[in-house]
Amino acid sequence: MVLNYMKEIIIKDNEAGKRLDKFLGQYLSKASTGFIYKMLRKKNIVINGKKATGQEKLQVGDIVTLWLSDDTFLKFANDRLARAQRGEGVSVTEFKKAFKSLKGIEVIYENKDVVFVNKPVGILTQKAEQGDISLNEWIVGYLLDTTAIEPDDLITFRPSVCNRLDRNTSGIVICAKSLKGAQMMAKGLKDRTFKKYYRTVVSGIIDKPEEIKGLLKKDSKTNTVTVRNISDLNDKSDNYKSDNDNPDNDNPNNVKLYNKSKKEMSITNDPETDKVNNLSYIETAYSPVSVNKKWNLTYLEVELRTGKTHQIRAHLSGIGHPIVGDPKYGDEKVNENFKQTYGLKSQLLHCYRLEFPDDEAAFGNLAGMEIVAPLYSKFKNLVKDKFNN
Repeated sequence: MVLNYMKEIIIKDNEAGKRLDKFLGQYLSKASTGFIYKMLRKKNIVINGKKATGQEKLQVGDIVTLWLSDDTFLKFANDRLARAQRGEGVSVTEFKKAFKSLKGIEVIYENKDVVFVNKPVGILTQKAEQGDISLNEWIVGYLLDTTAIEPDDLITFRPSVCNRLDRNTSGIVICAKSLKGAQMMAKGLKDRTFKKYYRTVVSGIIDKPEEIKGLLKKDSKTNTVTVRNISDLNDKSDNYKSDNDNPDNDNPNNVKLYNKSKKEMSITNDPETDKVNNLSYIETAYSPVSVNKKWNLTYLEVELRTGKTHQIRAHLSGIGHPIVGDPKYGDEKVNENFKQTYGLKSQLLHCYRLEFPDDEAAFGNLAGMEIVAPLYSKFKNLVKDKFNN
């Protein structure tokens, strides 16, 4: 005997703002779009007791009602929802495990929508393989532990990290607690409306601020990148030339390159076009904090203006100032020296601070704020030793 199953969903903050069909696509994640629209047409799914098209924007307090058989509901419900319906509860084991096992993560600032944490060296931001434990699981465990969320909240929204740092890069990681927070940070990162600054120690003396532009090419097989500076590409002896300095080219992100065969390669910021060329336009700015001429070192603050894989590491290496300790782009002799002296095994690169513009409409109570993540002890001691800072 097939029983009718009525499920009422009261829309909360983390569902509000979503379109009904998108929400249903997450709730009934194993159902096709065609099935969802069929249920809407037949009024097996209604909103506030009325027929819906699926285009409606959900608001807090809306009631979405589903009239489906038990078998149908369990067949199409997302995994967490199906387990809860079978009486098994929402599984939070991996989140609790991550929260308990990952040590040294510091919460810097938190409000109802976002959490900023200071990630130590050695912790993954997101899983690289299925069995990994990462900050992405830790943040859910943290929010469960502090009762900021309940297990059932994970059925339709899962808090997660918004930006990524390399495993051995430390510093600020932004985490979204709510849908509003996720949307706010995603837009800010995409539009580059807030500034991200890193601290690092590099080989060589840098005595003045600079802005550098380049083209980054990623090799997925080796997980490394190569960078060509725009200034280098104008060199007549090079295989390539750029029209980026052409006065008619008023878009600095639309960089055109020509190789010896006159075949054009363009950086257009169009994902499909750039994917073919496997190139990305990058901008990096930096300013010296302190120098040590005896050791030929500079303590540097770097503004990451475009966020590409290994951008800071490869870009600085490309101009002859590799980051101390960097195993992929660094100087082997310098790295070995610091390994022997300080036990340093990875790059000295730390996401140090974020600056938010005074725009309350875009960032709420984050407007005008500066978020700072202190250096970890080994980095701090090295800077004090070499630069008296």
